[in-house]
Amino acid sequence: MHPNPAFRSDENPLAFVAAHAFGHIFGVTPDGARVAHAPILVTADKALRFHLANANALTAHLDGARALVSLATHGSYISANWYADPAANVPTWQYRAVEIDGSARALSPTELDELLDLAAATLEPRVGENWTMAKMDPRRGAAMKRAITGFEIVPDTIRTTDKHGQNRSEADACAVIAGLEASGNPQGAAEMRRLRRW
Repeated sequence: MHPNPAFRSDENPLAFVAAHAFGHIFGVTPDGARVAHAPILVTADKALRFHLANANALTAHLDGARALVSLATHGSYISANWYADPAANVPTWQYRAVEIDGSARALSPTELDELLDLAAATLEPRVGENWTMAKMDPRRGAAMKRAITGFEIVPDTIRTTDKHGQNRSEADACAVIAGLEASGNPQGAAEMRRLRRW
């Protein structure tokens, strides 16, 4: 996470995880550090759940191990030309990220079913659809479930970065917002406005 305390977020980090729902799971294997990429869901009791293919290099080593989950926005490149004094500045990148540290636990078959139902209930409405596991051929669904392992991480530590020019003057912020909008990045401008409550 960014070392500047000005970029700590006071917003709910698990709400950010729930909204973005896709991240990176880092762990250590006998062959070294590995990362898996997966949808990540937040349960009602504030745990993270996800599943990995059994063939993933991390899967066999994750149960009972420490893991780090990271989610971030794409972010926005900021040209130094957008500041009032370009000669005194360098380009930067603005972004929002959450890191969650905790021990991973493999899910039981029943919990895996619950995870897959939660995934469909959470993600299908986002694309205007209503698919569920119940729509699958039961034999095909059972075979696919045998090829994956579900995991849960109860967060021990949550770290945040919400870096959108909070350390800049109002004049610089206005200029960066104008630069983002002119370059076709209204979302980056909206993120700056969100933090400044403009």
